[in-house]
Amino acid sequence: MDVVAEAVGVIEEQIAILAKAVDELPHRDLVQLLAQLTTVLRSAPALEHQVLARLMDDTEPHQLGDASWKKVLTTALRVSGKEARRRITHAEMLGPRRSMTGQPLAPVWEATADAQARGLLSDEHVEIIARFHHRLPSWVDAETRAAADAHLAQVGSGLGPEELDAAAGRLLVMIDQDGPEPSDHELARKRFVRMGRQQCDGGRAISGYIDSELGAYLEAVLAKEAAPGTNMPPDESVLAKEAAPGANMPPDEDRDTRTAGQRTHDGLKALLRRSLESGELGSHNGLPVTVIVSTTLQELEKRAGVAVTGGGSLMPIPELIRLAAAAQHYLYVFDQHTGQSLYLGRAKRLASTAQRIVLYARDRGCTRPGCTVPGYWCQAHHAVADWKNNGETNIDDLTLACQPDNLMIDNTAWTTGKNTTNHTEWLPPPDLDTGRHRINGYHHPERHLLEDEDTDDEVP
Repeated sequence: MDVVAEAVGVIEEQIAILAKAVDELPHRDLVQLLAQLTTVLRSAPALEHQVLARLMDDTEPHQLGDASWKKVLTTALRVSGKEARRRITHAEMLGPRRSMTGQPLAPVWEATADAQARGLLSDEHVEIIARFHHRLPSWVDAETRAAADAHLAQVGSGLGPEELDAAAGRLLVMIDQDGPEPSDHELARKRFVRMGRQQCDGGRAISGYIDSELGAYLEAVLAKEAAPGTNMPPDESVLAKEAAPGANMPPDEDRDTRTAGQRTHDGLKALLRRSLESGELGSHNGLPVTVIVSTTLQELEKRAGVAVTGGGSLMPIPELIRLAAAAQHYLYVFDQHTGQSLYLGRAKRLASTAQRIVLYARDRGCTRPGCTVPGYWCQAHHAVADWKNNGETNIDDLTLACQPDNLMIDNTAWTTGKNTTNHTEWLPPPDLDTGRHRINGYHHPERHLLEDEDTDDEVP
């Protein structure tokens, strides 16, 4: 390790020398310096691929103290889960490999790996080539894939990302002009529905690619539920009709000014609302499948502000009041000033329904630092002492943890506890303790916006 530290120290010294020289270099030399730095920085990921390939080949995540390689990187490097997955995928495709007998093998994308190691391809170039490989149909043979990779690595070394993207798209068409029909596996791989992050106005973007079966269901159901005049939101004309039942009002379909897309939106919302109110969806993590919302008494009295759902979404108080009218959802109210919740001690291992509602309101999601899993997908975890170690199922001893992180506690040296402010701390094993925060603030962004007099959130 001394050799590694010395080499890194040399790099830091050279960067310091270059930083001092910047003020003295003419413009032409500055441009040349940028070009040379870019080449060096582009080649750096090749070393990272070697490091990750060695780790993934020699050991397992749980031996380092975590449940997956993604969690190892998010913990040790403080990167997002998306960035961790990207680095792991690139290491698998661009890093060195070994056969079952231990013989060295070239990277899967050999030509791209070589060009990146020489600093000829940027991260943008590599992402374009990776997207090209992902889009290749499964029937394309290995020889064709290797030839395509070599071609893209060659042309990418002299092109900008936009030109390489256009060339990759054309090459994809040339390979699969009139190829065989996609297999069931190929079609299944393309399906997805994704909800985007909640925006400032509370809305979300939704995108997807659905299979024929789901399309058939939606066609049949929305023919009725998204028809003109169906599932119209309350407006002044509807209120007037209810206030004067004998008035001569035109039929709903004649008063419906919504677009087809808006009618589809309202139809889906009505379907989901009726599905939740039916009570036929069973339970999830010990609670009936329904909407769980928490807010403060002060916001309810003012009819202003926002509430938080068990999935981490924000909901304006007027919408919350309309939602609560259905009387099929759970609403947890706590005092804004004291933050106190009910103390519900239980002699059972499983947390009670009321306790889970309190956990949704207090923790909002998995409490492990860096984890973004919302409350609906989490389990109740004994944070102070596990049940098998005579831990108590009291609300102040419980916390929320997603299933992988909850199970990780049993298989690794991670431990959890509560600090003086009743926040859950996750203490990593020594190999992963790189000095990061031990409390998850992802589900409570307001903590980063308001002054906090407590210092317990900081790493000792």
